[in-house]
Amino acid sequence: MKQRIYIDTSVFGGHFDIEFAEHTIPLFDRLKNGEFTLLFSTVTQDELENAPEKVRNLVQGIKTENTEFLETTNEAVELASEYITEKVVGQTSYADCLHIALATINRADFLVSWNFKHIVNVQRIRGYNAINIKNGYKQLEIRSPREFAKYEDD
Repeated sequence: MKQRIYIDTSVFGGHFDIEFAEHTIPLFDRLKNGEFTLLFSTVTQDELENAPEKVRNLVQGIKTENTEFLETTNEAVELASEYITEKVVGQTSYADCLHIALATINRADFLVSWNFKHIVNVQRIRGYNAINIKNGYKQLEIRSPREFAKYEDD
């Protein structure tokens, strides 16, 4: 069974950013080859609405058979709110919390992000997962695209 990965908005932008493209482009190549199922949410869709055209075209280039679309539910809103109430992050990071909550509730194998301040951060990951476990969810694996590099066998 293919791994299911939730990609936040930063990764789509990273495809065209000099600093992040080296690791982001190969991840999108793997997505386009059908190696993963992309979990794509209403939150991501809303955030990408005003993105540059090249970013929107990147999204449209991913085959629908390799994606699952996730709606924002009351369950996700409540879990995201709890991350803020428990001070994992501040109120201004609500959209980031919705990404985490949607990935958690929908049992993503990984959440992938370039957001090191609010998401891919050891202290934050521990906070998100403590709340996830307290609420009966599994721990969420949060990684950067760098960790999805393929290495050839020697």
